[in-house]
Amino acid sequence: MKKILTCENLTASYDGVKVINSLSFSISEGDYLCILGENGSGKSTLVKCLLGIKPADGGKITLGDGLKHTDIGYLPQHTPMQSGFPATVSEVVLSGCLGRRGYRPFYSSAEKEIASNAMKRLGIYDLASRGCRELSGGQQQRMLLARALCSAKKLLLLDEPVTGLDPTASAELYSVISELNEKDKMTIIMVSHDIAKSLEYSSKILCLCSSSDSFFGTPQEYASSHISNKFIGDQKL
Repeated sequence: MKKILTCENLTASYDGVKVINSLSFSISEGDYLCILGENGSGKSTLVKCLLGIKPADGGKITLGDGLKHTDIGYLPQHTPMQSGFPATVSEVVLSGCLGRRGYRPFYSSAEKEIASNAMKRLGIYDLASRGCRELSGGQQQRMLLARALCSAKKLLLLDEPVTGLDPTASAELYSVISELNEKDKMTIIMVSHDIAKSLEYSSKILCLCSSSDSFFGTPQEYASSHISNKFIGDQKL
């Protein structure tokens, strides 16, 4: 399988404090990587580095197979502001094609078709004319995932996508993401606090720790590792 992203000896800091130290891992086309870790372990900093928003202090990140940062579909953490955004579902989803549009003042028919297909793929096409404020939490996340899908050519980066959703909406979103990975062959990187779901759906696990220790490997390897035991133990405190 083609390598789609490689991280070599990455070092990065947040507010002058080093939170990532000599981190190395790689993912291939079609992988489903879940990033776990306690608060302050550097998950958000790593996301910014992967998106090219934040420069690393050391090491390097290499995008493979012709991938560019603008080709990464990004679903950020849910915020209350997103719920009240004064736009329709179709307008929000179509905005995911901004990177494709470039300096043109209008979206092309091809870009509108991409947005329509993304809404159909996420089961929200019948909500296209609805305002964001009218949607449930699960519908809002499907809308934002459809937006990310418009810009994603090979890779989706999802930052805690089920936060704030009820169990039913969470289960539905996990199912949709899994389907995008398995049927559409979309490579997934997901930041998550849900260990059980991460072990169930992912093909690779990256666990960051506030210490220099970290883990990268398969879900089976993670489940039997000392880091898994420590992380789960800390969550029970």
